[in-house]
Amino acid sequence: MIRYALACDKGHVFESWFQNSAAYERQVKAALITCPVCNSAKVEKTLMAPGVVGAKKRGAPPPAPPASPQPAAETASPVAMMSPQEREFRSKLKELRDHLTKNADYVGQKFPEEARKMHYGETEHRSIYGEASPDQAKELHEEGIEFHPLPVLPDERN
Repeated sequence: MIRYALACDKGHVFESWFQNSAAYERQVKAALITCPVCNSAKVEKTLMAPGVVGAKKRGAPPPAPPASPQPAAETASPVAMMSPQEREFRSKLKELRDHLTKNADYVGQKFPEEARKMHYGETEHRSIYGEASPDQAKELHEEGIEFHPLPVLPDERN
């Protein structure tokens, strides 16, 4: 396995592992490697400090990992290479989320309360979205109130 520091044409820096250099070349040529920030497939290798390990001394701590090429302000984040099918699925999830949030009322922290009112016929049923803690979601489920978590895509947390 080999780790490469990569950068997209927009300047976003990330790392990824490959079976060997030929595997990297095949994947970059097929546009299977995309930037986790902007989804650009225009990706190239950047300079990276080699991870050289010297002779181990008895009781000595392991060597520190090589310095990351990322600026200090950025932190490492999980990355993935997606197949065209996965990219399409991700696009559909984003489309679903956008549709739901565009066509529903945002009720924020009052989601459990509003969901109960509609379930028990106290208010007219309408599409809503908001927040609920895991305990609140469990209680709603136990009461038989139907709800679904909105899909959250990794790049939405950046």
